[in-house]
Amino acid sequence: MIANLKKHAIFLKNETYALYFAARDPRVPWYAKAFMGLVLAYALSPIDLIPDFIPIIGYLDDLIIVPLGIALSLKMIPTQVMVEARKKVEDFAGEGKSIGRIGAIIVISIWVLFLALVIWLIIRIVLRKTGVNLR
Repeated sequence: MIANLKKHAIFLKNETYALYFAARDPRVPWYAKAFMGLVLAYALSPIDLIPDFIPIIGYLDDLIIVPLGIALSLKMIPTQVMVEARKKVEDFAGEGKSIGRIGAIIVISIWVLFLALVIWLIIRIVLRKTGVNLR
């Protein structure tokens, strides 16, 4: 049973990386790219809707939301694009390159953008309360 779960986890991880490669393909519609971006950000992010330290239900979001998001994303992508994306994942793994680095770069980029947005909003609020005209 554990071996089967590990096999399924590896499959989902590879599909997640394949989605990353597919999202960069111009043949994929914009709405699919937007949805995939949300799924990838959630899958690769260290922050969950339900924290993992909560017994049992902490992992339910990872076991339900991520696979469901991946499945919905796969339905939005043309079949040929996914075939090519899966091949890229195999090529990366075969060359010994770290696909995890790509995921880390994506997550860090998303968090940096989010942090910049929050700081910008805080500055705007503080300046507005102090009476400084932003225009």
